[in-house]
Amino acid sequence: MKFYLEFFMIFFKIGMFTIGGGYAMVPLIKEQIVDKKRWMEELEFIDVLGVAQSCPGALVVNVAIFVGMKLRKRIGITVAVLGVVLPSVIIILIIAIFFKDLENNSLFISIFKGIKPAIVALILAPAIGMGKSVKLSSKKWIVSIAVGLIVAFTKISPIIFIVASMILGNIIYREKERKV
Repeated sequence: MKFYLEFFMIFFKIGMFTIGGGYAMVPLIKEQIVDKKRWMEELEFIDVLGVAQSCPGALVVNVAIFVGMKLRKRIGITVAVLGVVLPSVIIILIIAIFFKDLENNSLFISIFKGIKPAIVALILAPAIGMGKSVKLSSKKWIVSIAVGLIVAFTKISPIIFIVASMILGNIIYREKERKV
């Protein structure tokens, strides 16, 4: 029971205090689950993140599902998902109740404008760190940066790159299997 409460509180705190969505939450989940608690290995977490990104739905919910499943099966899924989603539900309900009072409040607006650069940093820093931990070659770094820039500055859907990567990875893996 102690584990489930601790597991819930990790996801609840992350859900409660992280602004910027799933990508801003991922480094905090990694810090807690991999670095502090050592419930998963870093490469294992990166695999979970890759699968979670390729599944439909909210990234952080998908990560919670896969981490919960890995650690404690169905109960783990339930605890992690409730932990990460419940704060958003509570916050949205509170904002909805007071929205009329806040929508033109200059302090409220300036707070959210000020948070934007921090969110970008929260997303970029762990991406670089995870790239280092999987020991990407310089060619793979160039491809990663190029794909990121293409997605950021064009209207090309990231889904195309995800599907293409899955197909290409499958082809390369099968080719390596044949050579062995």
